[in-house]
Amino acid sequence: MRLKFIAPLMPTLVDKPLEGGDWIHEVKFDGYRSQIIIDEAGTRIFTRNGMDWTAKYPDLVETAKGLVVESAIVDGEIIVPNETGLADFAALRRAITRRQHDLYFVAFDLLHFNGNDLRDMPLEHRREMLAGLIPSGTRIQFSQSLPGEAKAIFHLLDRAGLEGMVSKRCGSRYRSGRSINWLKVKCYIVDEYELLGVEREAGKPAFALMGEIGTRKYVGSAFINSSREIRERLWKWVQEHAGPPPKGTKRPATQWVKPGIKARVKHLRGEEDLRHASLQDFWDEGT
Repeated sequence: MRLKFIAPLMPTLVDKPLEGGDWIHEVKFDGYRSQIIIDEAGTRIFTRNGMDWTAKYPDLVETAKGLVVESAIVDGEIIVPNETGLADFAALRRAITRRQHDLYFVAFDLLHFNGNDLRDMPLEHRREMLAGLIPSGTRIQFSQSLPGEAKAIFHLLDRAGLEGMVSKRCGSRYRSGRSINWLKVKCYIVDEYELLGVEREAGKPAFALMGEIGTRKYVGSAFINSSREIRERLWKWVQEHAGPPPKGTKRPATQWVKPGIKARVKHLRGEEDLRHASLQDFWDEGT
């Protein structure tokens, strides 16, 4: 029987770790959500949207062929660890085309096994079967649950520089789509960007537009919820240091500033562009 791709269960983003309840907690890996399918037709790897990327992952496909199963559907994340063991999203993109041997598949759920659909089985039973399926020492690894209280675990993950944590309700079934049985909480990080301008519209929150330092390439906006002193200094600076917009940028409600203004922004770790970002401070690089 040829197995079909199953749309993944997607965790719901929450603001802070859970307190109490019967949950297991895992590292949230910074990579590409993927699905390995093994059946009589061979071994294939799909993206989270169901695209067949088997040809892009020849080494992982070969590794998956070593799993002792007749058929299986394994849910997980493809990552590239850096020298400290943390997932490196930028390196992941390069590895797909140039360094296949750097790719790892971190497996965290088993949806199908040897002719049986496991999605109605409780989470911890599916994971127990999955753990027994994956041998040690290969580039397909099992995502171990983390012992302890959620708040303490999250604190350690944040200090270690990881992207965040996923909490999964014990006893829960696997259902495709967004679910509150899986909750993710992300860590924040503070980075420096170039301030491009300020977007202000009547009746709406004001946002600072950010660009990559050096290129001024737009990377997203940051909510201006800083102290009153910083806000007032920002409005004054925008009025006195007006400048041209970045090439090809059109945003009518934006007041642009001259190049060279740096800003410190707090935002979610592990995102390509700014998300849930807030302006912390800004300064003129030339002063």
